[in-house]
Amino acid sequence: MNAMSVDRHIIRFAMAQPYLEREEEIDLAKRWKNGQDRDARNRIAYAHMRLVIAMATKFRGFGLPLNDLIQEGYIGLLEAAARFDPAREVRFSTYAGWWIRASMQDYILRNWSIVRGGTSSSQKALFFNLRRLRAKLAQTDSHLTDQAIHQQIAATLGVSVADVQSMDARLAGSDASLQTPIMGKNGQGVEQLEMLESEELPPDEQVRGKIDGERWSKWLKCAMERLNDRETRIIRARRLSEDGATLEELGAELGISKERVRQIETRAMEKLKTALSSCGPTTGELRELAT
Repeated sequence: MNAMSVDRHIIRFAMAQPYLEREEEIDLAKRWKNGQDRDARNRIAYAHMRLVIAMATKFRGFGLPLNDLIQEGYIGLLEAAARFDPAREVRFSTYAGWWIRASMQDYILRNWSIVRGGTSSSQKALFFNLRRLRAKLAQTDSHLTDQAIHQQIAATLGVSVADVQSMDARLAGSDASLQTPIMGKNGQGVEQLEMLESEELPPDEQVRGKIDGERWSKWLKCAMERLNDRETRIIRARRLSEDGATLEELGAELGISKERVRQIETRAMEKLKTALSSCGPTTGELRELAT
């Protein structure tokens, strides 16, 4: 049985269900609430399948199968039937509408794209209303720019313009598999994955960077051996640490003033410069680094 025949079967079943009078609806709700009568709950649900189908058709624009939307809506309908309290004196259709809509919307958000969108109430409102509001504004004034449209939608829904722009871009596009075949530069078909540009450096530059890094580490280690323990501690804390200790912190640790720490640091830097002239690269290594 294909999807279209399933849709027709569900629709025929829904249309064949009898409407419930208000008194009968209340009686069935009480039977379920007080006695857990499943038959009473199911009769309430079946009688409102038309409501599920009507809501499902409104969400067909998101490209998901109608049959799946109806099934998700029916789950929401059963949840509404299980929670309905006849003492509130509202018609079941009014109460069930929220549950049916919420169930379908959650399904759409989970399955519309492999990239999960925001699940906050504001993001949901933006997702499900952006197209409608954009079309309405375009009909009102065909000369509105995208920026003006985004600003008005943001004001209407209480979200940022950046959120509207991001959602508009998502809704305008669609998911694409990285295995999708495309035409390569040589005229042969390749997968899209093979055409993605890597953000990493080319292999030869990676190897060169690693070798250069090892050389500089060796030269620095040689120069650092010319410093005494206190100078080494200050240089490592001040110059070779990501955080960079303050003069006050090192002074408290070493039991000296911050001015004395600054003087030792200055002297140590001068010693390092002198040491690097003897420990540093040879003329040949400098030429190699420059190439």
